[in-house]
Amino acid sequence: MFSLQDLLGQDQGDQALGQISQNIGADQGLTSSAIQMALPMLINAMGNQAQGGNAGALTEAITQDDGGLLSNLGGLGSLLGGGQQSGAASGILGMLLGGNQGNAANQISQSSGLGVGQVANLLMMLAPLVMGYFGKQQSAQGLNGGGILDMLTGHQQQVQQAPQADQGFLGNLLDSDHDGSSMDDIASMALKYMTNR
Repeated sequence: MFSLQDLLGQDQGDQALGQISQNIGADQGLTSSAIQMALPMLINAMGNQAQGGNAGALTEAITQDDGGLLSNLGGLGSLLGGGQQSGAASGILGMLLGGNQGNAANQISQSSGLGVGQVANLLMMLAPLVMGYFGKQQSAQGLNGGGILDMLTGHQQQVQQAPQADQGFLGNLLDSDHDGSSMDDIASMALKYMTNR
């Protein structure tokens, strides 16, 4: 599960990739490369949170979403325009990455060739899609809290065991001892990029 096509299906994945590329003003090839780094990172982060103190909040968020975000890909563009969806995306990233948000954007930027502001916007759009994917799985399978946590840790293991997984990249990205600052806030980075375009 390292591309939007894997996450959403071929047609919706292609549509989402096109929308994200347009929204961040980047080539689709570079955007796709960045997404293939970001998705395992977000899934790995969800697995970490499923085993930590945010497990309850995470299962509640997944249960409440139940895949609704995936049914309205037209809402992707509004994630960059402020308002409720943008706030929700920022909240999801804060839950998953904490103070590592800036670290994540910087590492993906250096590895993909996209600007940090572009990556920040990309993460703002991907986080709700990943949450929506797991919400859809939870709804389809009728999972309770324990089942959701098992699902998340199972996907995390798939990410970590994949041949292309970069353990150093995932590990450095989610170092729990990394202290973030207000300058690391993804929402601020994304807004700054959009304002200066």
